Amino acid sequence: MSSATATATATKTPAATQAAAPTAGTSAHDAGLLLLRVVLGLTVAAHGTQKLFGWFGGGGISGTGQFFTASGYPAGDAMAALAGLTETLGGLGLALGLLTPLAGAAVTGTMINALAVHGAGAFFAPKGMEYELLLAAAAAALTLAGPGRLAVDRLLPVPALRTHRLALGAQALALGVLLAVVTLFIRG
Repeated sequence: MSSATATATATKTPAATQAAAPTAGTSAHDAGLLLLRVVLGLTVAAHGTQKLFGWFGGGGISGTGQFFTASGYPAGDAMAALAGLTETLGGLGLALGLLTPLAGAAVTGTMINALAVHGAGAFFAPKGMEYELLLAAAAAALTLAGPGRLAVDRLLPVPALRTHRLALGAQALALGVLLAVVTLFIRG
């Protein structure tokens, strides 16, 4: 070891050394990400099942398809199925921490379309966009931050998912936004 390296190592404060070392246990950060993932993911998944199956007072494919057609989307039933699948699978992916960058990007893209449908007429419920904005922002944040250590991604044999990086999240988020914009162009 060179004297410069030895000096630099010796001058580090205990706090700096501790901050640089990975912790073996679960951190508050991981617990917070788990809570956010589970609540957001299950909320969005339940919303998707309203579209797909009519559960929880939803319209099912037919009722939701009519809403999509009235909102300017072509092939309302197909769009209802696509939105329902995206919300259900994306939400479950977030809750489990499974393919988190893609799950978060899918939810973000769907919520961008929901924001476009609601418009900018009002912010607060019942006709506002506060709910969709909150879901989109939370999904985008998880896409960028990653799922934390309490996630299925950590068990997968894909190093990029096990050690989530900002670049991966940003790329997934860009894909979600791009697909949302394409869908909005289809809407016309």
